[in-house]
Amino acid sequence: MKQERIRWGLVLRRSGAFFLAAAAFWTLTAGAGRGAAAGAFQALGEDPDFVTAALRAELGPVAGTGDVMDGMDFWQRLVLRQSAYLRQGPAGEGTGEASRSPAPTVSPAPTPAAPSPEYEESDEPPAITAAPEDIVERTLVPTTTQGYAYADGLYLYNRTQLPVDLSAALAAEVPFRLPAEGPQILIIHTHSTEAYTPDGSDTYTPTDSNSRTLDQEQNVIRVGDEMERVFTEMGLQVLHDKGIYDYPKYSGSYGRSGPVVQEYLNKYPSLRLVLDVHRDALVGTDGTVYKAVTRVDGERTAQVMLVLGSGEGHPNWTENLALAVRIQKSLDTLYPTLARPMTLRGTVYNQNLSPGSLLVEVGSHGNTLQEALAGARCFARAAGQVFLGLK
Repeated sequence: MKQERIRWGLVLRRSGAFFLAAAAFWTLTAGAGRGAAAGAFQALGEDPDFVTAALRAELGPVAGTGDVMDGMDFWQRLVLRQSAYLRQGPAGEGTGEASRSPAPTVSPAPTPAAPSPEYEESDEPPAITAAPEDIVERTLVPTTTQGYAYADGLYLYNRTQLPVDLSAALAAEVPFRLPAEGPQILIIHTHSTEAYTPDGSDTYTPTDSNSRTLDQEQNVIRVGDEMERVFTEMGLQVLHDKGIYDYPKYSGSYGRSGPVVQEYLNKYPSLRLVLDVHRDALVGTDGTVYKAVTRVDGERTAQVMLVLGSGEGHPNWTENLALAVRIQKSLDTLYPTLARPMTLRGTVYNQNLSPGSLLVEVGSHGNTLQEALAGARCFARAAGQVFLGLK
């Protein structure tokens, strides 16, 4: 019943937004002729008052007194907090073919998307269970550069106060080459028990109410197996650590996985790449669970996201960024809509241990394991192309 009311409310608001846009366009066309109307309509889209009205029609009323976020619901706060408009494409816009179009600078009536949580190491994530039929799908694709660091089709959402220059990152050399002999890639999982929404034969015994399990055929370790398989088929040499670092205690996970990464680096000096593979968690303040999904060659595929660490103890984070932008470019070229914008956060995530360290989020807890495996395969193919170029 609650979902029904929400749907009808959204329908009414979107109808109002459509009426507002249609009325404005009719007025302009009647008074200016088609060519002039096009220019005037573009100017209207850049008018902040019109944009605000369109947002209000799409999202509902905004409180007019006190703090601008007072009285806003989850979506409304997100629009202003992120200052970045994301399009909800129907799950199915992704293809296996490269395509590119310039990002527009105005998005008058965006449909925001659920944010990634920013848990500190000491924080226990909230309960995030949901029935499969209650999970809401989103294809998270930016439609404007506003709120992002942007260069040459690449987007990065900066959650720090650090300056980011993506053009410089693209121009910079990756500060290492892959040796011909010995292991080159380490896959590890700091949050090893992270799992997905049970579906079909993919079921498991959870360790708690946060979509986690010790079953390595059902948790994110299985996703790492899929990446390892693809990398190996491409001729890359991989080590896959399957240690458990977030159970029975979640807090301090990175403090436990970090020394293990360092041990691998000491034991195998040929290692250059460290991929800490996770799955995201997308949940609204009302408890609604979301999943990031697209389609690649007709297959339902979990979106992926690269997360970069920074902060004290990691002054050379731009070296990791030089690698990340190349992987993101390869993802965008091979599988448009597969990759969410990169994210820079103020936590180190052990990425100070190697300039080839990245955190990879494959889907979210709302995705199924099969969607995550599809995303892992695509990621490994795209990233593998970059890695092969580093030999």
